[in-house]
Amino acid sequence: MRIVVIGGVAGGMSAATRLRRLDADAEIIVIEKSGYVSYANCGLPYYVGGVIEEESALLLQTPASLHARFRLDVRVNTEVLAINPSKKTVAIKNLDSHETHEIDYDKLVLSPGASPVVPPIPGIERGMTLRTVEDVEKIADRVSAKPASAVVIGGGFIGVEIAENLVHRGIPTSLVEATDQVLMPLDPELATLVAKEMISQGVNLYLGSSAVNIGADSVELSNGHTVAAEIVILAIGVRPEIGLAKAAGLTIGSRNGIQVDDFNRTSNHDIYAVGDAAEKTDALDGSATLVPLANLANRHGRVVADHIAGRTIRPVKTIGTAIVKVFDLMIATTGWNEKRLKAAGRPHQSIHTHPNSHAGYYPDAKQMTLKLIFEPTTGEILGAQGVGLEGVDKRIDVIATAIRGGITAPELADLELAYAPPFGSAKDPVNMLGYIAENVISCLVQTAQWNEIEDFTSRGYELIDVRSAGEFSRGHIPGAKNISVDEIRERQSEITQKKLLVNCQVGQRGHTAALLLKELGFNPVNLDGGYLTWSNSPAAINITN
Repeated sequence: MRIVVIGGVAGGMSAATRLRRLDADAEIIVIEKSGYVSYANCGLPYYVGGVIEEESALLLQTPASLHARFRLDVRVNTEVLAINPSKKTVAIKNLDSHETHEIDYDKLVLSPGASPVVPPIPGIERGMTLRTVEDVEKIADRVSAKPASAVVIGGGFIGVEIAENLVHRGIPTSLVEATDQVLMPLDPELATLVAKEMISQGVNLYLGSSAVNIGADSVELSNGHTVAAEIVILAIGVRPEIGLAKAAGLTIGSRNGIQVDDFNRTSNHDIYAVGDAAEKTDALDGSATLVPLANLANRHGRVVADHIAGRTIRPVKTIGTAIVKVFDLMIATTGWNEKRLKAAGRPHQSIHTHPNSHAGYYPDAKQMTLKLIFEPTTGEILGAQGVGLEGVDKRIDVIATAIRGGITAPELADLELAYAPPFGSAKDPVNMLGYIAENVISCLVQTAQWNEIEDFTSRGYELIDVRSAGEFSRGHIPGAKNISVDEIRERQSEITQKKLLVNCQVGQRGHTAALLLKELGFNPVNLDGGYLTWSNSPAAINITN
């Protein structure tokens, strides 16, 4: 059997090497357009910043090493010109010699990846993209010349990573993002934490404005600003590379990626597709989605190899778990965010917490922000987000595992997680999310979100801040009355309304106060996540600005 793999890196190489482990006799040919077939593309921004000092550290395998270990026929600097499904051939061109010829296949695996989005604006040819080793070599060469200024266009994962690494190299850097926040997988009250961190580290952020013209040494924005830009890096996003598939008559799906089944077969069952070019199935609603992440590409490459080899396959759906480092912060997400749930009209409940990364009495505990979203009746976990200095990664990983395992939000309280003071708390932040979810679902206490305060006050709810007087003096929600939780019994006569919206710093004392006020005959609602969540939200920023 001859298997031809078009494209290397995560998906293609995972399929090729797994196939060899399963079949010692198959002829496996890998065709790669660039000069590198196996490299750590997620590490490219850190090579620009000098965090990864040697380019060789990014190169995982070479054609020679792959042949020595796996007897793979790897052909780099070779472009696939066309696929002929009826003849089961591919036309290829050697980019060094310019020779062309056809090779036949029994099974074909498409892993062409995705191409950077390059908008048709004047001067765009000066912008550099970051997808391949050749791209990073070009950017690193420009950066080594110590440019006086840089502009990164796009505030997604790659955009914020490359901005950080340019700052590490001492280059004054601006980031331009057409939407009103960085990192669109986050909801706005968490995205502001990332924006604050970037600004504090010296990045000039231009949100809600797009680049309209790239000049010789500047970028003109849609809001009229002109930003100095000796170098320009485009990180606007990527789109699936579907040219070969489309020309071959393969079905293109609703998300403009290659449509595949549970086995990653295309509409032609002798042709498979993996990686950024292929659509995935969303685990939460079964819809088609695009998730350009290496772990999923690797997993689907293995699925393809197993299916070709006749092994039993488990369909792999996606919940889109991802993490990124932005200076001192780690930011992680899994599942759907609230924006997407609202757009889909799907019922949901959100809760926010601000726990420490480990026991507060043990030195160097760091506060983080966690958000959990779940179905308000069944408790099905729909998504989670986290931002913090440490500990965010393992909490989001636990929640992602819970989603995969069908564990509900209240059942997070039941998880037995590793605990010792240097590593966590007796009630881990994940457990605490479960306790809060259980309180909400059981209607023990009603909660309000940061963006609902105006709605509640318009309906006659009195704002009661139950923090200490000192905390209140350092900042509070406009219109709130300060009555400490410890003084509620003695000062309840000062409360003029029965309907109350209660807040503390992070929500815990507010919960205690709400239950007490309920016993005293009031109708309290606790502000979820407390003053801290509100103070980091767009609502608070609009007031303070």
